Amino acid sequence: MDNKALRVIISGGGTGGHIYPAIAIANELKARNKDTEILFVGAHDRMEMKKVPKAGYKIEGLWISGIQRKLSLKNLMFPIKLIQSLLKASSIIKHFNPDVVIGVGGYASGPILYAGVKKKVPALVQEQNSYAGITNKLLAKKVQRICVAYEKMERYFPKDVIVHTGNPVRKDISKLDEDSRAKAFSYFGLDTNKKTILVIGGSLGALSINESISNHIDQLIDSGYQLIWQTGKYFFPKAKEVLKDKSQAVIFCSEFIYEMDMAYAAADVVLSRAGALSISELCIIGRPVILVPYPYAAEDHQTKNAKALVDKDAAIMISDKDARTALIPALFDLLKDEAKQSALKENIKVMGICDADIRIVDEVYKLVD
Repeated sequence: MDNKALRVIISGGGTGGHIYPAIAIANELKARNKDTEILFVGAHDRMEMKKVPKAGYKIEGLWISGIQRKLSLKNLMFPIKLIQSLLKASSIIKHFNPDVVIGVGGYASGPILYAGVKKKVPALVQEQNSYAGITNKLLAKKVQRICVAYEKMERYFPKDVIVHTGNPVRKDISKLDEDSRAKAFSYFGLDTNKKTILVIGGSLGALSINESISNHIDQLIDSGYQLIWQTGKYFFPKAKEVLKDKSQAVIFCSEFIYEMDMAYAAADVVLSRAGALSISELCIIGRPVILVPYPYAAEDHQTKNAKALVDKDAAIMISDKDARTALIPALFDLLKDEAKQSALKENIKVMGICDADIRIVDEVYKLVD
Protein backbone atom coordinates (compact mmCIF):
# COMPACT_ATOMS: atom_id res chain seq x y z
CA MET A 1 0.00 0.00 0.00
CA ASP A 2 1.34 3.44 -0.91
CA ASN A 3 1.58 5.28 2.41
CA LYS A 4 1.58 8.72 0.85
CA ALA A 5 1.42 11.88 2.95
CA LEU A 6 -2.16 12.82 3.76
CA ARG A 7 -4.06 15.78 5.12
CA VAL A 8 -6.28 14.44 7.91
CA ILE A 9 -8.82 15.97 10.27
CA ILE A 10 -9.59 13.97 13.43
CA SER A 11 -12.62 15.21 15.32
CA GLY A 12 -14.29 14.44 18.63
CA GLY A 13 -13.36 14.09 22.27
CA GLY A 14 -14.95 15.01 25.58
CA THR A 15 -13.49 12.05 27.51
CA GLY A 16 -10.24 10.12 27.60
CA GLY A 17 -12.12 7.23 26.00
CA HIS A 18 -12.46 9.32 22.84
CA ILE A 19 -9.20 11.28 22.99
CA TYR A 20 -6.62 8.53 23.55
CA PRO A 21 -7.81 6.36 20.62
CA ALA A 22 -7.80 9.50 18.44
CA ILE A 23 -4.19 10.23 19.40
CA ALA A 24 -3.24 6.59 18.76
CA ILE A 25 -4.71 6.86 15.24
CA ALA A 26 -2.80 10.10 14.66
CA ASN A 27 0.45 8.51 15.84
CA GLU A 28 0.01 5.58 13.44
CA LEU A 29 -0.72 7.96 10.55
CA LYS A 30 2.51 9.84 11.30
CA ALA A 31 4.41 6.55 11.61
CA ARG A 32 3.27 5.63 8.07
CA ASN A 33 4.40 8.96 6.66
CA LYS A 34 6.02 11.69 8.76
CA ASP A 35 4.85 14.35 6.28
CA THR A 36 1.17 13.63 6.93
CA GLU A 37 -0.54 16.75 8.28
CA ILE A 38 -3.08 16.24 11.07
CA LEU A 39 -5.55 18.73 12.52
CA PHE A 40 -7.71 17.86 15.50
CA VAL A 41 -11.10 19.50 16.02
CA GLY A 42 -12.66 19.38 19.50
CA ALA A 43 -15.16 21.14 21.73
CA HIS A 44 -13.53 24.33 22.98
CA ASP A 45 -14.14 23.76 26.72
CA ARG A 46 -13.40 20.02 26.87
CA MET A 47 -10.28 18.09 27.88
CA GLU A 48 -9.09 17.50 24.32
CA MET A 49 -8.05 21.17 24.12
CA LYS A 50 -5.24 20.37 26.60
CA LYS A 51 -4.53 16.69 25.94
CA VAL A 52 -4.09 16.95 22.17
CA PRO A 53 -1.47 19.76 22.18
CA LYS A 54 0.44 17.82 24.86
CA ALA A 55 0.59 14.92 22.41
CA GLY A 56 2.12 17.27 19.82
CA TYR A 57 -0.84 18.00 17.54
CA LYS A 58 -2.71 21.17 16.54
CA ILE A 59 -6.35 21.51 17.56
CA GLU A 60 -9.21 23.87 16.74
CA GLY A 61 -12.18 24.26 19.08
CA LEU A 62 -15.89 24.42 18.24
CA TRP A 63 -18.47 26.06 20.50
CA ILE A 64 -20.55 22.92 20.84
CA SER A 65 -22.08 20.85 23.63
CA GLY A 66 -24.67 18.14 23.99
CA ILE A 67 -28.38 18.40 24.75
CA GLN A 68 -29.09 18.04 28.46
CA ARG A 69 -31.32 15.07 29.27
CA LYS A 70 -33.34 17.18 31.71
CA LEU A 71 -34.96 20.58 31.26
CA SER A 72 -32.18 23.14 31.25
CA LEU A 73 -31.50 26.69 30.10
CA LYS A 74 -28.41 25.30 28.39
CA ASN A 75 -30.70 23.58 25.88
CA LEU A 76 -31.92 26.98 24.68
CA MET A 77 -28.35 27.73 23.55
CA PHE A 78 -27.96 24.45 21.68
CA PRO A 79 -29.37 25.61 18.29
CA ILE A 80 -27.13 28.71 18.35
CA LYS A 81 -24.05 26.64 19.25
CA LEU A 82 -24.87 24.09 16.55
CA ILE A 83 -25.31 26.69 13.79
CA GLN A 84 -22.08 28.47 14.75
CA SER A 85 -20.21 25.13 14.95
CA LEU A 86 -21.48 24.05 11.53
CA LEU A 87 -20.32 27.35 10.02
CA LYS A 88 -16.87 27.09 11.62
CA ALA A 89 -16.60 23.40 10.66
CA SER A 90 -17.34 24.30 7.05
CA SER A 91 -14.64 26.98 7.17
CA ILE A 92 -12.11 24.52 8.65
CA ILE A 93 -12.84 21.98 5.89
CA LYS A 94 -12.48 24.65 3.21
CA HIS A 95 -9.16 26.02 4.49
CA PHE A 96 -7.47 22.77 5.60
CA ASN A 97 -8.72 20.84 2.54
CA PRO A 98 -8.40 17.33 4.06
CA ASP A 99 -8.04 14.06 2.16
CA VAL A 100 -10.11 12.33 4.83
CA VAL A 101 -12.08 13.20 7.98
CA ILE A 102 -12.11 10.85 10.99
CA GLY A 103 -14.70 11.09 13.78
CA VAL A 104 -14.10 9.39 17.13
CA GLY A 105 -17.35 10.36 18.85
CA GLY A 106 -18.14 13.27 21.11
CA TYR A 107 -19.86 16.58 20.42
CA ALA A 108 -17.34 18.03 17.96
CA SER A 109 -17.33 15.10 15.55
CA GLY A 110 -20.90 15.81 14.36
CA PRO A 111 -20.41 19.25 12.77
CA ILE A 112 -16.99 18.51 11.26
CA LEU A 113 -18.00 15.17 9.69
CA TYR A 114 -21.24 16.68 8.41
CA ALA A 115 -19.29 19.55 6.83
CA GLY A 116 -16.76 17.12 5.36
CA VAL A 117 -19.40 14.86 3.85
CA LYS A 118 -21.14 17.88 2.26
CA LYS A 119 -17.83 18.75 0.56
CA LYS A 120 -17.48 15.13 -0.67
CA VAL A 121 -14.50 14.40 1.61
CA PRO A 122 -14.14 10.66 2.45
CA ALA A 123 -15.22 10.09 6.06
CA LEU A 124 -14.57 7.40 8.67
CA VAL A 125 -16.14 6.98 12.11
CA GLN A 126 -14.57 5.06 14.99
CA GLU A 127 -17.18 3.79 17.49
CA GLN A 128 -15.57 2.62 20.74
CA ASN A 129 -18.64 1.31 22.59
CA SER A 130 -20.99 -1.64 22.19
CA TYR A 131 -23.87 0.87 22.12
CA ALA A 132 -23.54 3.52 19.41
CA GLY A 133 -23.55 7.17 20.44
CA ILE A 134 -26.15 9.60 19.10
CA THR A 135 -23.64 11.52 16.94
CA ASN A 136 -22.30 8.38 15.29
CA LYS A 137 -25.80 6.99 14.66
CA LEU A 138 -26.80 10.23 12.93
CA LEU A 139 -23.68 10.14 10.76
CA ALA A 140 -23.84 6.42 9.94
CA LYS A 141 -25.59 6.72 6.57
CA LYS A 142 -23.36 9.55 5.40
CA VAL A 143 -19.87 8.10 5.97
CA GLN A 144 -17.99 5.48 3.97
CA ARG A 145 -16.49 3.46 6.85
CA ILE A 146 -17.36 2.71 10.49
CA CYS A 147 -14.66 1.00 12.56
CA VAL A 148 -16.12 -0.85 15.56
CA ALA A 149 -14.83 -2.73 18.62
CA TYR A 150 -17.80 -5.02 19.27
CA GLU A 151 -19.83 -7.59 17.35
CA LYS A 152 -23.47 -7.09 16.25
CA MET A 153 -23.04 -3.36 15.53
CA GLU A 154 -25.27 -3.73 12.46
CA ARG A 155 -28.04 -2.99 14.98
CA TYR A 156 -26.97 0.65 14.67
CA PHE A 157 -25.05 0.98 11.41
CA PRO A 158 -25.38 -0.15 7.77
CA LYS A 159 -23.68 -3.55 7.54
CA ASP A 160 -21.72 -2.76 4.37
CA VAL A 161 -19.68 0.06 5.97
CA ILE A 162 -18.76 -1.74 9.23
CA VAL A 163 -15.21 -3.02 9.81
CA HIS A 164 -14.29 -4.79 13.07
CA THR A 165 -10.97 -3.17 14.06
CA GLY A 166 -11.09 -2.96 17.87
CA ASN A 167 -10.18 0.13 19.92
CA PRO A 168 -6.66 1.60 19.78
CA VAL A 169 -4.81 1.36 23.11
CA ARG A 170 -1.45 2.59 24.38
CA LYS A 171 1.43 0.60 22.85
CA ASP A 172 3.11 -0.19 26.18
CA ILE A 173 0.03 -2.12 27.36
CA SER A 174 0.25 -4.64 24.53
CA LYS A 175 3.88 -5.51 25.37
CA LEU A 176 3.56 -6.82 28.95
CA ASP A 177 5.55 -9.92 29.95
CA GLU A 178 7.08 -11.55 33.06
CA ASP A 179 9.86 -8.95 33.15
CA SER A 180 7.17 -6.25 33.21
CA ARG A 181 5.58 -7.93 36.25
CA ALA A 182 8.88 -8.03 38.16
CA LYS A 183 9.55 -4.36 37.39
CA ALA A 184 5.99 -3.46 38.44
CA PHE A 185 6.33 -5.17 41.82
CA SER A 186 9.54 -3.26 42.44
CA TYR A 187 8.07 0.07 41.23
CA PHE A 188 4.98 -0.12 43.48
CA GLY A 189 6.87 -1.63 46.43
CA LEU A 190 4.76 -4.80 46.41
CA ASP A 191 5.26 -8.21 48.03
CA THR A 192 5.87 -10.92 45.43
CA ASN A 193 4.18 -13.50 47.69
CA LYS A 194 0.83 -11.69 47.89
CA LYS A 195 -2.03 -11.49 45.39
CA THR A 196 -2.51 -7.99 44.01
CA ILE A 197 -5.87 -6.27 43.52
CA LEU A 198 -5.88 -3.34 41.09
CA VAL A 199 -8.66 -0.81 41.72
CA ILE A 200 -9.32 1.77 38.98
CA GLY A 201 -12.25 4.09 38.42
CA GLY A 202 -11.12 6.66 35.88
CA SER A 203 -9.39 10.00 36.54
CA LEU A 204 -12.29 11.23 38.70
CA GLY A 205 -12.61 7.93 40.56
CA ALA A 206 -15.65 5.74 41.17
CA LEU A 207 -17.42 6.44 44.45
CA SER A 208 -19.14 3.07 44.82
CA ILE A 209 -15.86 1.19 44.18
CA ASN A 210 -13.84 3.49 46.44
CA GLU A 211 -16.32 3.22 49.31
CA SER A 212 -16.43 -0.56 48.95
CA ILE A 213 -12.65 -0.68 49.34
CA SER A 214 -12.46 1.80 52.23
CA ASN A 215 -15.33 0.12 54.13
CA HIS A 216 -13.62 -3.29 53.90
CA ILE A 217 -9.96 -2.25 54.05
CA ASP A 218 -9.25 -4.19 57.27
CA GLN A 219 -10.82 -7.33 55.84
CA LEU A 220 -8.69 -7.05 52.69
CA ILE A 221 -5.49 -6.52 54.68
CA ASP A 222 -6.24 -9.29 57.19
CA SER A 223 -6.88 -11.70 54.31
CA GLY A 224 -3.33 -11.14 53.07
CA TYR A 225 -4.04 -9.20 49.88
CA GLN A 226 -2.25 -6.09 48.61
CA LEU A 227 -3.69 -3.18 46.66
CA ILE A 228 -2.87 -0.77 43.88
CA TRP A 229 -5.63 1.77 44.40
CA GLN A 230 -6.35 4.62 42.02
CA THR A 231 -8.88 6.74 43.89
CA GLY A 232 -9.45 9.70 41.56
CA LYS A 233 -8.90 13.21 42.85
CA TYR A 234 -12.11 13.56 44.90
CA PHE A 235 -11.75 10.45 47.06
CA PHE A 236 -7.98 10.66 47.59
CA PRO A 237 -8.12 12.68 50.86
CA LYS A 238 -10.58 10.15 52.34
CA ALA A 239 -8.40 7.23 51.21
CA LYS A 240 -5.33 8.77 52.85
CA GLU A 241 -7.30 9.14 56.07
CA VAL A 242 -8.45 5.51 55.93
CA LEU A 243 -4.88 4.29 55.35
CA LYS A 244 -3.02 6.49 57.85
CA ASP A 245 -2.88 3.75 60.54
CA LYS A 246 -2.29 0.91 58.08
CA SER A 247 1.47 1.15 57.71
CA GLN A 248 1.78 -2.65 58.00
CA ALA A 249 -0.32 -3.13 54.85
CA VAL A 250 1.11 -3.34 51.32
CA ILE A 251 -0.96 -0.67 49.56
CA PHE A 252 -0.01 1.74 46.80
CA CYS A 253 -2.59 4.52 46.78
CA SER A 254 -2.68 7.43 44.33
CA GLU A 255 -5.31 9.75 42.92
CA PHE A 256 -4.10 8.91 39.41
CA ILE A 257 -1.75 6.25 38.01
CA TYR A 258 0.20 7.34 34.95
CA GLU A 259 2.11 4.02 34.69
CA MET A 260 -0.96 1.93 33.86
CA ASP A 261 1.13 -0.65 32.02
CA MET A 262 2.95 -1.40 35.29
CA ALA A 263 -0.31 -1.45 37.27
CA TYR A 264 -1.80 -3.98 34.85
CA ALA A 265 1.39 -6.06 34.92
CA ALA A 266 1.26 -6.37 38.72
CA ALA A 267 -2.47 -7.13 38.96
CA ASP A 268 -3.94 -10.56 39.68
CA VAL A 269 -7.54 -9.28 39.73
CA VAL A 270 -8.93 -5.91 38.55
CA LEU A 271 -11.91 -3.86 39.77
CA SER A 272 -12.89 -1.28 37.16
CA ARG A 273 -15.54 0.86 35.52
CA ALA A 274 -16.63 -0.29 32.07
CA GLY A 275 -15.57 2.51 29.74
CA ALA A 276 -14.67 1.44 26.21
CA LEU A 277 -10.96 2.24 26.54
CA SER A 278 -10.64 0.45 29.88
CA ILE A 279 -12.34 -2.67 28.51
CA SER A 280 -10.13 -2.71 25.41
CA GLU A 281 -7.04 -2.55 27.64
CA LEU A 282 -8.38 -5.24 29.97
CA CYS A 283 -9.01 -7.56 27.01
CA ILE A 284 -5.39 -7.18 25.91
CA ILE A 285 -3.80 -7.72 29.34
CA GLY A 286 -6.02 -10.74 30.04
CA ARG A 287 -6.70 -10.43 33.78
CA PRO A 288 -9.81 -11.55 35.71
CA VAL A 289 -11.96 -8.46 36.10
CA ILE A 290 -15.04 -7.35 38.01
CA LEU A 291 -16.77 -4.46 36.24
CA VAL A 292 -18.93 -1.85 37.99
CA PRO A 293 -20.47 0.20 35.13
CA TYR A 294 -21.00 3.92 35.66
CA PRO A 295 -24.81 4.13 35.66
CA TYR A 296 -25.09 7.72 34.37
CA ALA A 297 -23.09 7.26 31.16
CA ALA A 298 -24.99 8.27 28.01
CA GLU A 299 -27.59 5.63 27.12
CA ASP A 300 -26.13 3.52 29.97
CA HIS A 301 -23.49 2.40 27.49
CA GLN A 302 -21.06 1.18 30.17
CA THR A 303 -23.56 -1.47 31.28
CA LYS A 304 -23.90 -2.59 27.66
CA ASN A 305 -20.09 -2.69 27.31
CA ALA A 306 -19.86 -4.88 30.42
CA LYS A 307 -22.64 -7.21 29.31
CA ALA A 308 -20.81 -7.85 26.05
CA LEU A 309 -18.04 -9.42 28.17
CA VAL A 310 -20.30 -11.10 30.72
CA ASP A 311 -22.21 -12.83 27.90
CA LYS A 312 -18.93 -14.53 26.90
CA ASP A 313 -17.95 -15.40 30.48
CA ALA A 314 -15.08 -12.91 30.12
CA ALA A 315 -15.92 -10.71 33.14
CA ILE A 316 -18.09 -10.42 36.25
CA MET A 317 -20.46 -7.45 36.54
CA ILE A 318 -21.80 -5.82 39.71
CA SER A 319 -24.25 -2.92 39.33
CA ASP A 320 -23.28 0.42 40.85
CA LYS A 321 -26.27 0.38 43.22
CA ASP A 322 -25.27 -3.06 44.55
CA ALA A 323 -21.54 -2.43 44.71
CA ARG A 324 -21.29 -1.37 48.36
CA THR A 325 -22.79 -4.67 49.55
CA ALA A 326 -21.92 -7.10 46.75
CA LEU A 327 -18.54 -6.04 45.32
CA ILE A 328 -16.19 -7.22 48.08
CA PRO A 329 -17.96 -10.60 48.57
CA ALA A 330 -17.72 -11.15 44.79
CA LEU A 331 -14.04 -10.16 44.90
CA PHE A 332 -13.26 -12.65 47.71
CA ASP A 333 -15.15 -15.41 45.89
CA LEU A 334 -13.12 -14.76 42.74
CA LEU A 335 -9.77 -14.59 44.56
CA LYS A 336 -10.44 -18.02 46.09
CA ASP A 337 -11.60 -19.62 42.82
CA GLU A 338 -8.57 -20.36 40.64
CA ALA A 339 -10.69 -22.16 38.02
CA LYS A 340 -12.94 -19.12 37.58
CA GLN A 341 -9.90 -16.84 37.32
CA SER A 342 -8.42 -19.05 34.60
CA ALA A 343 -11.69 -19.12 32.63
CA LEU A 344 -12.09 -15.33 32.80
CA LYS A 345 -8.47 -14.80 31.73
CA GLU A 346 -8.81 -17.13 28.77
CA ASN A 347 -12.14 -15.72 27.59
CA ILE A 348 -11.27 -12.01 27.91
CA LYS A 349 -7.91 -12.47 26.18
CA VAL A 350 -9.66 -13.87 23.10
CA MET A 351 -11.46 -10.53 22.72
CA GLY A 352 -8.28 -8.43 22.76
CA ILE A 353 -7.06 -6.67 19.59
CA CYS A 354 -3.53 -5.26 19.86
CA ASP A 355 -3.25 -3.61 16.44
CA ALA A 356 -6.49 -1.63 16.20
CA ASP A 357 -4.65 1.60 15.28
CA ILE A 358 -2.97 -0.19 12.35
CA ARG A 359 -6.28 -1.68 11.17
CA ILE A 360 -8.02 1.70 11.30
CA VAL A 361 -5.26 3.48 9.39
CA ASP A 362 -5.36 0.70 6.78
CA GLU A 363 -9.03 1.61 6.29
CA VAL A 364 -8.12 5.31 6.02
CA TYR A 365 -5.74 4.59 3.17
CA LYS A 366 -8.28 2.35 1.43
CA LEU A 367 -10.78 5.24 1.56
CA VAL A 368 -8.33 7.77 0.16
CA ASP A 369 -7.08 5.41 -2.55
